[in-house]
Amino acid sequence: MEPVMPKCWRGESKPHKFCPGCGHGLVLKALGEAIDETGAMGRMVFGCDIGCSLLAWDLFNLDSVQTHHGRVIPVITGFKRANPQAIGIAYMGDGGGYSIGAQHLVSAAIRNERITVVLVNNTQYGMTGGQMAPTTLPGQKTETTPYGRDPLTTGAPLKGPEMVAAIAAPGAYVARGTMANPRRLRNMLGSALRNQMQEAGFSFVEVLSACPTNWRTGPTETWRFVEEIMTEYYPVGEIKVPLEQEV
Repeated sequence: MEPVMPKCWRGESKPHKFCPGCGHGLVLKALGEAIDETGAMGRMVFGCDIGCSLLAWDLFNLDSVQTHHGRVIPVITGFKRANPQAIGIAYMGDGGGYSIGAQHLVSAAIRNERITVVLVNNTQYGMTGGQMAPTTLPGQKTETTPYGRDPLTTGAPLKGPEMVAAIAAPGAYVARGTMANPRRLRNMLGSALRNQMQEAGFSFVEVLSACPTNWRTGPTETWRFVEEIMTEYYPVGEIKVPLEQEV
């Protein structure tokens, strides 16, 4: 039986190019379902960052652009300003959004840009071999922290949604989802897109994701890390919701 794919998927059963067990496939499927639910696929432009996220450049039957590392937010911002009727989606990893692209994330949130940012957090730099990222957890071993991350020497892991919520305008939508709960994630992504469509403000969704290739973990250990260890430091939920969306 063929898997049911979002209507906006390019080809009904097109496989993704990510490593086995990678969370990007689940995140992108949830995003595709959210896009379908808006009924506005023809107005959307999808931008992806260099890094693992670039492998999503041809998954959707949308106008798409792949940018330099950390630059997808200003590119989508420029597209949205040039074409205000468009619905801009900036898709990236934690390196692209919290390291080299952190300035653009902060600036877009402060300016309340009417775009939707989706950031996948797998606690390390996936495409370059698993080095420490801004989101690497305390004690977590990576290629550049072989004895575990020490917050006293490297700083504490960045909580991006909490930072964005603190600086964004009242109309912003900010949430943290997880690949472990695709249905709730789809709802968060749908809320983010609708917030942009209503011109309410900046929309930001971080998604907790897995990278068993660089974590060097099996299925059980991988799932436990995402569901239990990551969520202990990065709580899942809506962090900032415009007043008109509160229920």
